[in-house]
Amino acid sequence: MAVEIEAATAPELALADTDINWNRLDKTRFHIIGAILFTAQSALLHPTAVVKTRMQVAGSGLSHMHAISVFRNILKIDGISGIFRGFGTSAVGSLPGRVLALTSLEVSKDMMLKYTESLNMPEATRVGIVNGVAGMLSNLVSCVYYVPLDVICQRLMVQGLPGTKFCNGPFDVARKVIKTEGFRGLYRGFGLTAVTQSPASALWWGAYGAAQHIIWRRLGYRDDLEKKPSHMEMVTVQATAGMVAGACSSVITTPIDTVKTRLQVIDDYGVGRPSVMKTAKTLLKEDGWRGFYRGFGPRFLNMSLYGTTMIVTYELIKRLSVKQAR
Repeated sequence: MAVEIEAATAPELALADTDINWNRLDKTRFHIIGAILFTAQSALLHPTAVVKTRMQVAGSGLSHMHAISVFRNILKIDGISGIFRGFGTSAVGSLPGRVLALTSLEVSKDMMLKYTESLNMPEATRVGIVNGVAGMLSNLVSCVYYVPLDVICQRLMVQGLPGTKFCNGPFDVARKVIKTEGFRGLYRGFGLTAVTQSPASALWWGAYGAAQHIIWRRLGYRDDLEKKPSHMEMVTVQATAGMVAGACSSVITTPIDTVKTRLQVIDDYGVGRPSVMKTAKTLLKEDGWRGFYRGFGPRFLNMSLYGTTMIVTYELIKRLSVKQAR
């Protein structure tokens, strides 16, 4: 109760609405609004994920086509439903994972802000470190939930391609994977995902936090000023910072994402269980080093658009979820 009173009566700072901490949020409203808006955002970007996944996995010539050609090919063969394969499973399955990820992100950020408060460093560096550590911890926690969901969704996306098995829905995918490999089959690529995506998440959130802080200062805004940025300025600055962070992240993580995707969905690699090394060697043999950047175009587009829309949506959710003064 004391925390709520403190949050409601705290003095309004010029940039208070650009970085809303966990204590100021109505948690129920935060998660309900987040579920609605993030599901809508995922629907807009899902087709790029399907195209990217098919380019990374296909061995029938699809992987050498341009992204637009792959998109048209999917539409021609499967229709609109083809570019939304796996979306239902992803949308419904992501709801608990999103609560886990957002809660761990905000709680970690709040803790890091307190721990770094007394450190003597530039504010942009401090904000970058706080956001980076929070992003990494959130990713590590959410990997436990999201990797099995990712395995199931990606297998649905690549139905009918060489090296894949036909499955009748998400539960059939899970049943067949568990029957063939046991429960650990749902965690194919978990180590690779956790070890690589967590630093990538730290890079994304760190870059976003630092970039936003620097942009606001360049525009002349500081917390000790009475002038507050308009909603349009907040959206523009946050979208720009998110786009830059997403673009940088896609360049660094695409090779790892290609290996992870193939590892999670391909079954006919010969003798033994698929491994990171076996997958990487097969990819290198097929296309050389450029093979690791299969699907880079749609992934770059997906990450840039995701970075922009996700952070604008996320910051909007936080502004809509601020506790009302009583």
